[in-house]
Amino acid sequence: MIDLSKHEIELSYPCSWSYRIVGRDEQVVRRAIAEVVQERNHSVERSNESATGKYVSLKLTLIVVSADDRTDVFDALRRHHDVKLVL
Repeated sequence: MIDLSKHEIELSYPCSWSYRIVGRDEQVVRRAIAEVVQERNHSVERSNESATGKYVSLKLTLIVVSADDRTDVFDALRRHHDVKLVL
């Protein structure tokens, strides 16, 4: 099996990037996304819901201009108190 943690992603920026964001309430997670991305052009789609309905997953897609930008968005989403998980 290949250990992907030893390999760096080679991307050409700017590029489109998607995040999966998991939370308990779709509207609350949508507001959290809006707080993080602010005026940036983006799209949000409902991705999935847990079998019990406790969690919802949304797919955020936006243009990132650099590796730092990509990780900054990831970190801001991850730190938001209404977001449970970011992939």
